[in-house]
Amino acid sequence: MLRDSDRTEVENRLKGMKNPVSVFLFTQQLAGMCRTCYETEQLLKEVVPLSDKLSLEIRNFVTDVDDVRKLGIDQIPAICPVTDKDHGIRLYGIPSGYEFATLLETFLLLCGGASGVAEETQTVLQSLTKPVQLKVFVTPTCPYCPRAAITGIQLAMESDLISCSVIEISEFPHLAQKYGVMGVPKVVINETRSFEGALPEKGFVEQILQTAQ
Repeated sequence: MLRDSDRTEVENRLKGMKNPVSVFLFTQQLAGMCRTCYETEQLLKEVVPLSDKLSLEIRNFVTDVDDVRKLGIDQIPAICPVTDKDHGIRLYGIPSGYEFATLLETFLLLCGGASGVAEETQTVLQSLTKPVQLKVFVTPTCPYCPRAAITGIQLAMESDLISCSVIEISEFPHLAQKYGVMGVPKVVINETRSFEGALPEKGFVEQILQTAQ
């Protein structure tokens, strides 16, 4: 799926990876069950070999029940990147267009081990006492979506109480209807609060704190 020029660029981008990242892909090849599962698998099979720090584990959404339950996978295709711990980061849908950058940035963040958030954010997040679930709705054609997605992923890396699912909304129209997604990026926090747009990190955190209170 990648052109030779793209493959070279991705390989150079991933050269700086320090620590291993295991990439779990949950998929299903039965006709009609998942319209982008095959393409997502092919994409990862081309990207993962470009770094010796990446490994790919493919799981069947129907038959690998224990892994589905353990990682809380509720739709496919689902990409679950983990290091020596699971930060609760999930990417649903094929990471194409602008979201391909989100995929690569996620790998780079995880391999480095540091979230990269501001010291103020690190301090503020220590006040959380209850789990926070982020749903970041994106599309491949939205240039602002990667910023919102990466901020959510960074916050999930920083706090064990935060999880982040990045969802390519055009693949899941039932979720678009459920959450009233009229524009992207849209972030839903704990099913109760939402905002649109790629807020700066401080504004994103304020939304989380207001929801937690």
